[in-house]
Amino acid sequence: MAVESQDIELFIGTIRSLSDYDFSEYSIKSFSRRLEKVLIDNKQDISGLVKKIKSSNDFLEKIVRDITVNTTELFRDPKAWHTVRYQILPKFKDYESINIYHAGCSTGQEVYSMLILLYEMDLFYKTNVFASDINIQVLEEAKKGTYKYRFNLDYLSNFDKVIKDNPYNTEDFRDVPYSKYFDINKATDTIKMKPFLTSKPVFKKQDLVKGSNVFYTKFDLILCRNVLIYFNFDLQNKIFEYFHQNLFDGGYLVLGMHESMLGPITAKFEKKGIMYRKR
Repeated sequence: MAVESQDIELFIGTIRSLSDYDFSEYSIKSFSRRLEKVLIDNKQDISGLVKKIKSSNDFLEKIVRDITVNTTELFRDPKAWHTVRYQILPKFKDYESINIYHAGCSTGQEVYSMLILLYEMDLFYKTNVFASDINIQVLEEAKKGTYKYRFNLDYLSNFDKVIKDNPYNTEDFRDVPYSKYFDINKATDTIKMKPFLTSKPVFKKQDLVKGSNVFYTKFDLILCRNVLIYFNFDLQNKIFEYFHQNLFDGGYLVLGMHESMLGPITAKFEKKGIMYRKR
């Protein structure tokens, strides 16, 4: 079901008039695809969808969740985690405290990946971990730390690649049991994070478009992976500026494997792969 530019304008305008969500600076190409899928999944044309959104705030929230991409997994993109483990976190070992922020955390698997890694590196107890997302429902899922097992079997191989294996030294193998960090129940098809992990992070609702720091602190490391690809160039740079302002000097920003920084903002960071260090 192809959508026209006027359909997108009507949808965005309706959402903005009924809530504080603003999709006006999202990438038109990716937003069109998401809206088309929403229309198909809900068996509606744009006028029917708008009418239903106006009649129910719960439905509006559901559509916002559907239109924003919530794909994540434990230790997604192990190579990115190798960068975090071997190139970034060791620089913090002598810090008295560390602040780490996950922007656009979705259902929280990235947050728990970080917590597991911090524990393995003896940095867990001196680190404050913050995470935000635009959607309340996915944040509630993140707080619970319970996920489908069979749907996420890659979790275990990702865990092995990041926690057990050392890509720089094949003889350095750590036999870390999964049960140290989560419980697997095949009967109920669940992977459940241990309470000492779920009690650690601070989750808050945040719309990055608004550019306000809901945690009122600066950060040593910000991870914003596979989020900015859905924004247009101007909004991306607005958010990069926000990240720059809220990083400590010398702090690090980590983007997704297929994301990059362009334009004048690049002068404020030193780039190495997916890792950007605040100058």
